[in-house]
Amino acid sequence: MTQAATILRTGRKFDQVLRGAREVFMADGFEGASVDEIARVAGVSKATLYSYFPDKRLLFMEVAQTECTLMSEKIMSMIDESLPVRDVLMLTAVQVITFLTSEFAQQVFRICVAERDRFPELGRAFYAAGPENGRERISEYLEKAVESGELKIDNIPMAAEQFSELCKVKLWTRAVFGIQNQFTAAEIRDVAGHTVDMFLARYGA
Repeated sequence: MTQAATILRTGRKFDQVLRGAREVFMADGFEGASVDEIARVAGVSKATLYSYFPDKRLLFMEVAQTECTLMSEKIMSMIDESLPVRDVLMLTAVQVITFLTSEFAQQVFRICVAERDRFPELGRAFYAAGPENGRERISEYLEKAVESGELKIDNIPMAAEQFSELCKVKLWTRAVFGIQNQFTAAEIRDVAGHTVDMFLARYGA
C-alpha cells in the first residue's frame, strides 16, 4: 500500500495531527515519539489519528514532506526573475541556510540517520522532499538564467547540487555536531554571500 493511497489529507483534524506530530517528533525523536502522546498533543483520539496514519513512519514522512514543501514554496514565491541573478541567488541561499540550520531540519536529519538501517524509507522520503526537491527548484531557475545569458552552465543539475552544498559550509556542520544551535541573520548572510560569490566565480557569464 502506498503512502498516497493510505493518507486522506483533508479536514481540520488532519492539520491538528500534523501539528501535534511535529511537536512530539521534535521533542522525543522518532523512536521516543508515542502514538498516545501524539494524539494527546494533537487533541484527537487514537482512532482518529490511525484513520489518517495507520503507521508512525507514514506520519513522520508526512510531517517532513509538508515542512520541506512549505520551505520550497516560500523560496519560489520570493524569487523575482526580473532581479539580477546575484540577488536571486543570495535570497535563495539565505533561505536554504536558514532552513538547513533550523531545529526542525536538524532533528529530522538526526532521526533519518539514526533510523537509516531499520527504516530506510524515512531517509528516502526526506531526501526526496528536501535535497532532491530543492535541487529541482534551483535547476529550474538556473535554466532560465542560462537561457537569458546571465549564467554559463553546461551541467545544470550538478551546478544546483554544488550550490546546495556550498550553503552547508560552516554553519550546517557546526549545527550537525552540536557546536552551535542558534545562528544570527548576519552569520547566515555571510555564508550566503560567500556561496554566491564562489558560484558566480565559476558560472557567471
